[in-house]
Amino acid sequence: MRIDIMTLFPEMCEAVVSESIIGRARNAGKVEIVCTNIRDFSGNKHNKVDDAPYGGGMGMIMAASPIYDCYKSLYNEDEAKPHLIYLSPKGKTFTQSKAIELSKLDRIVLLCGHYEGIDERVIEEIVDEEISVGDFVLTGGELPALTVADAVCRMLPGVLSDDICFEEESHFSGLLEYPQYTRPAVWKEKQVPEVLLSGNHAKINEWRKEKSLEITKERRPDLLEKSK
Repeated sequence: MRIDIMTLFPEMCEAVVSESIIGRARNAGKVEIVCTNIRDFSGNKHNKVDDAPYGGGMGMIMAASPIYDCYKSLYNEDEAKPHLIYLSPKGKTFTQSKAIELSKLDRIVLLCGHYEGIDERVIEEIVDEEISVGDFVLTGGELPALTVADAVCRMLPGVLSDDICFEEESHFSGLLEYPQYTRPAVWKEKQVPEVLLSGNHAKINEWRKEKSLEITKERRPDLLEKSK
């Protein structure tokens, strides 16, 4: 799979996707990630890509042409159009099921906005869907894009050592993850649950399912409603 990130801050994105699990997956050839600077397509000596909004208002708007030209540079006309996602507070909320869906595509492009947003006309021209990572506002689309890239990469074959690494995590099954413990068995007089020390895997799995259900019911009852 290939993931393109269109951004004003490619170094920021590279710093993240070059580390940890994604970095190892890139080095192993499990995924290709390319960060492209939209400013390279500004068409002016100052690399200016924004302008004041028509109709007035605070802030600046990213112009359509640099974004469009940047996108068109990423693939040849004889190639299939990559699926382009604009990271936007107006988009549908990103979920684990969406990460799984996107991981089945051959290629996605993540467009990072900045300032007060981007010219609506380029959204209409090239964007396939808008995604939000939550009901809050960030300075730019880089952190949401990196969030999406990370979640998608984890679903790719061979990126994690075993499917169980993500199948038992929060949200994959629709429930939040059960509590986890490691050595020592007693820390600050707090004891690891005895069942986890029993070696009885059937009872351990039963305990984990019960805890997942209990935590989800307490903290995210909406997830239980969705699973019905």
